[in-house]
Amino acid sequence: MKNKITGRSAFLALLKDEGITHLFGNPGTTELPIMHALKDHPDLTYVMAMQESLVVAIADGYSRASGKLVACNVHVAPGLGNAMGSLYNAQFTGTPMILTAGQQEQGHGLMEPVLYGPLVRMAEPLVKWAVEVTRLEDLPRIVRRAAKVAMTPPTGPVFISLPGDILNSEAGIDLGRSTRIDARTKPSDEALQAFAARLLKAERPVIVTMDEVVKSDALKEAAELAELLGAAAYQSSTPYGSHFLSESPSFVGTLARVQKAARDTLAPYDLLIALGGDPLRMSVHSEVDALPDGLGIVQIGLVDWEIAKNYGAEIALKADLKETLRALIPVLKEMGGAALARRAKQRLAELAPKNWTARRAALVEQIGKSAGRTPIDPDFLVLQMIEAMPDNAILVDEGLTSSRQVTALRPHRDRYGYHGLASGGIGWGLPASVGASIANPDRPVVCFSGDGSAMYSIQSLWTAAHHKLPLNVVIANNGGYRIIKQRLLAFHGDDNYVGMDFVDPPVDFAGMAKALGCEAIKVSDPRELRATLTSAFNRPGTKLIEVMVDGKV
Repeated sequence: MKNKITGRSAFLALLKDEGITHLFGNPGTTELPIMHALKDHPDLTYVMAMQESLVVAIADGYSRASGKLVACNVHVAPGLGNAMGSLYNAQFTGTPMILTAGQQEQGHGLMEPVLYGPLVRMAEPLVKWAVEVTRLEDLPRIVRRAAKVAMTPPTGPVFISLPGDILNSEAGIDLGRSTRIDARTKPSDEALQAFAARLLKAERPVIVTMDEVVKSDALKEAAELAELLGAAAYQSSTPYGSHFLSESPSFVGTLARVQKAARDTLAPYDLLIALGGDPLRMSVHSEVDALPDGLGIVQIGLVDWEIAKNYGAEIALKADLKETLRALIPVLKEMGGAALARRAKQRLAELAPKNWTARRAALVEQIGKSAGRTPIDPDFLVLQMIEAMPDNAILVDEGLTSSRQVTALRPHRDRYGYHGLASGGIGWGLPASVGASIANPDRPVVCFSGDGSAMYSIQSLWTAAHHKLPLNVVIANNGGYRIIKQRLLAFHGDDNYVGMDFVDPPVDFAGMAKALGCEAIKVSDPRELRATLTSAFNRPGTKLIEVMVDGKV
């Protein structure tokens, strides 16, 4: 005889056994069984956010800053609808997430009561797997499968609909066991030999890295490959994580997300070595192709959809980056010998005047010329913020136009030290920084956000204040949607900015932060900036620093 257990308690027990320590949510009536069961699971921390899009974004930030499976719960069809933008972001970054929603009781749902909706159909376009539990006996198999699917590369979110009668019923069921698939594969010896031979044949190789470098913990190996070849290394045109060690002598910077600029950057090279996903993900349409004519590509990655998705590859290896590079580097050393070492030394010497470190020094000098400007120059704000941050701080970046120099000024030194907006769906930064802080209680977290982005999710400050997180939110207030103004002017030659300002009346971010329980500071004098940021970053608690920056287009 199996001991009887309720569906609600079994659900929480299953999550905990899958490694879940925090359940992110916003409760409603159909979620009350879960809330009722939490008293019997005191080791599971419930984190409440004030709207479902924030729930999913906080969970997303937690996972991106830790690499762990996360779980979040939203309220029926409207709650899932609210969460869809954040779920889109999580799908884009392949965040391993179990998203659940309470559903009306089976049978009652057939009557289409208030708040009812076809949850599985709603979620399916944005998740790896979506399912509704129809028998309590199936709950363990479904949760176990969901965790396995979410964590197996390509990782990503999954969805489970939880009818109220399933959660409230009781039965003797077997909770099963957790499964993780080890996907750390490497290519055959023959494939490694062919790949190495192609790299050695290249006269001017260039490396472009993507997010799989972070997911496979291959930062050190990617830098070692670049330095062994003497190859210039760039982050891809969507640099939303610590995709390369900035202070490596090979690192040059980030490819522009503009076709002509990316094409011009890559034109001098004769082989593109793509480590991870799509190396040339662009934003707006252009008649110019980002890939120069005749530039060959070789690629390594586990996400086969991203390999050669837009441009054919001479050699494509479906394999884990870290394991592949570990195996490839000795082969290259043996095949290349002393000639490779000499060539790499020469190539690195040629890169020295234009690598990231050299460019940063020149950029710091250039930005210093705007130190006294008012309103505050956004680049000057970024420099002061980065230099005031503790060495072990995590930066979550959604500054958009104000953060254009962030990756050029702040070095990537560890896989979880930087997280940027990936999909383009704004409002992610503030709640994601809350999740990053919960995941890393021993590291200070700085969120850098534009004012427009912040207004999508400002109430996430309450969750940070409630949990007394060591989180500092820096808002660059330029009084409007500057990026849209820039594009209207650039693409249409129009400077009539309808619906792109919020200065009448102005938004008081410091006032809102205080109302949500945070310490708040407003800075408009550039001379006060560095001292204010340094002090804030080194005090406990959640703080918002509103900085009045130049919004000229």
